[in-house]
Amino acid sequence: MLSSLLNRRMPLKIDLHCHSFFSGDGVSSPEQLIEAARAKGLSGFAITDHNTCDAVKYLTDRELMRPDGLPVNDFLIIPGVEVTTAEGHLLCIGAVLPDLKGRPALEVCHLVHEAGGVAIPPHPYDLFRAGIRENVLNTLPIDAVEVFNAATTLKRYNRMAYDYAVKRGLPMTAASDAHHYAAIGTAFTTFRTENFSVAGILEQISKENDLSQNYLSMRDSFRKTWNNWLRLRKRRSVDDLLKETSENERQRARTQR
Repeated sequence: MLSSLLNRRMPLKIDLHCHSFFSGDGVSSPEQLIEAARAKGLSGFAITDHNTCDAVKYLTDRELMRPDGLPVNDFLIIPGVEVTTAEGHLLCIGAVLPDLKGRPALEVCHLVHEAGGVAIPPHPYDLFRAGIRENVLNTLPIDAVEVFNAATTLKRYNRMAYDYAVKRGLPMTAASDAHHYAAIGTAFTTFRTENFSVAGILEQISKENDLSQNYLSMRDSFRKTWNNWLRLRKRRSVDDLLKETSENERQRARTQR
């Protein structure tokens, strides 16, 4: 069984930039993300909440992801975090890190590399979403560039990111930046590797991969903004959302009896 998981020869569709309600602006539970991702035919996703890896412990405790980086029930969740560095947002994928908010981007790059992960700037050039600017990018040992972000403010920011990756000869990724389960998989990266594991995906990121590039619909963009506003207005904490998730699970269990 283990051998078949590590040596399956088929494209792996992975969304490398997703948020759960452990992010301050996310609204969906990790379970909702998994269910939606499976329904859309994804092979897995990276959980990249803002400045926290709490979702990783949550998922591991519930045996929905494995500490050894192998898939669970043929579905892979990659640990990660979107760090708000001093210069802007940086995806740290394949590692569990402490809260590094406000630390220099160069230091964060070194820390994620030391932890065995990769550093990928998301939505660079996006003036409205804390993208790291080019003068800083030039100084960073990044491993790839997110050249397509489905939630980008303006489409030209994605084109600028693509041009930058070409100029530096860096690998490219595409991702949804989902903050609601309905948006997961809108954009994703397809990896052709025999190693269906976190290690296999991290190794493949450095190579040329296929990018699925679709923008969020107006409905999904509105849903993201509306749900974020509602969460902030109602002051709903992670604990509140966890209680709601547990109650929903109990109700579902009762209806299935």
